[in-house]
Amino acid sequence: MSESAIYAFVLVLYMGLLVVVGMLASRRMRSSEDFIAGGRSVGPWVTSLSYVAAYFSSVVIIGGGGFGYRFGLATIWIAAINVLVGCTLAWIVLGRRVRRFTSRLGVLTVPGFFGERFRSREARVLAAAVVALFLIIYNVSILKGMGHAFEVLMGMPYVAAVLLSAAIIILYVSLGGYLAVVWTGFFQAWVMGVGLILLTIAALNAVGGMTAASIDLASIDVGLVETPGAWGWAGLVSFALITSLGVWGMPQMVARFVSMRDVRVLRVGTVVVTIGGAMAALPYINGAIARVLHPDLTSSDLAIPTLTKAVLSPWGAAIFLAGVVAAGMSSFAAILLTTSSAVVRDVLQKGLGRDLTERQAIRYGRVVSVLVGAISLAIALRPPALVLVLMAFASAAIASTCLWPLLFGLYWRRTTRWGVLASMISGLVTTLVWMGLGSPFGLHGFIPGLGVSLAALVAVSLATPRLSAEELDRVFSATTSDA
Repeated sequence: MSESAIYAFVLVLYMGLLVVVGMLASRRMRSSEDFIAGGRSVGPWVTSLSYVAAYFSSVVIIGGGGFGYRFGLATIWIAAINVLVGCTLAWIVLGRRVRRFTSRLGVLTVPGFFGERFRSREARVLAAAVVALFLIIYNVSILKGMGHAFEVLMGMPYVAAVLLSAAIIILYVSLGGYLAVVWTGFFQAWVMGVGLILLTIAALNAVGGMTAASIDLASIDVGLVETPGAWGWAGLVSFALITSLGVWGMPQMVARFVSMRDVRVLRVGTVVVTIGGAMAALPYINGAIARVLHPDLTSSDLAIPTLTKAVLSPWGAAIFLAGVVAAGMSSFAAILLTTSSAVVRDVLQKGLGRDLTERQAIRYGRVVSVLVGAISLAIALRPPALVLVLMAFASAAIASTCLWPLLFGLYWRRTTRWGVLASMISGLVTTLVWMGLGSPFGLHGFIPGLGVSLAALVAVSLATPRLSAEELDRVFSATTSDA
């Protein structure tokens, strides 16, 4: 069997499985809650591994490998902080309260939580608009990563690769909703993990081990083996925080806590998500190894696909390609669903007061999923920047808008609607202006945006009337639905 035939066989088999999962999930859909949150019925293994798959997508595999290629082994610190902050601490700090509070308030989305927690239609609609706009940009980074993988490994034109990837994802998301997203994410996490392990073993063997790789990197540039090395502290810390703490404000990740069967899922899920998240280190390591073996690539985003083709057999490369596709598809699918939920539930139904039946809400959700996927696809055909740069930009804008309102809404009773609105607007504007100025001092806009957002939330909340005691009891008092 030829190399191209092997790739085609593995990918057709894999993508066919995803479509079947989407069709099976569609049979279990009875309401908009099923479409958005799987009926709040998802168990620990599916919840945690779908979280890992959505978190460490093709953005991390291709983009993280690209940063490992450019900046060397210091980038492993990003992966370590991702696991500690983005996985373990996120599950400990957010998981239980998100599940309980959203159940008490009868909401399924982050914008919906803002609207009910703070009695603010403005906060709901603003959050939904920011989520919809910037998740489209995030989706572009995912499609770009998958496109590069197909381009190098299969010789497929970039445009055709992006079109194929987007078509499959849009199909199974529009069919099966959230259950299709989490169940395909569960399978995709396993495929992604196996692919990354195979690549790492083969890459280390090709370069003679980690010690030999470090020596060779130092001979190219000693900054590639030092911390912060070629990157510098400002860049390293900024990206570590964006890709870890920033996750706390990303609605497609928080959705995993909303959909849990009950809070007991966290006992097993926190352990599984920590172990599964450890695979985040592998793309950065492989990117650095690619710098040794292929030092003259025209784009650092080509590091992982080029390394894969060089060190793996056709079958191994096909499995890895399936892993890249799996990672990207999982994140893209989660984002499509999150965006459609924000538009339909939080803008049309709650923001504009549109009265929709359950059947209409599901139909609108499917239509919006297709439209968002098509817009992302159109932009991805001529992408404007490196994969991880696009991801960091979108993540920074969303997290600087949503992170503190979510965290303080869960933990601080004194938070007010005006404090939340001030936090969201000031955080978003600061982030965008800072990045528009070219990120002074090498500091990404996420950092000043987060600082300004926090200060605004606390100051304005203390200066404006708190919610009534009845409202606070409604939010913070335990009920039988908290289990």
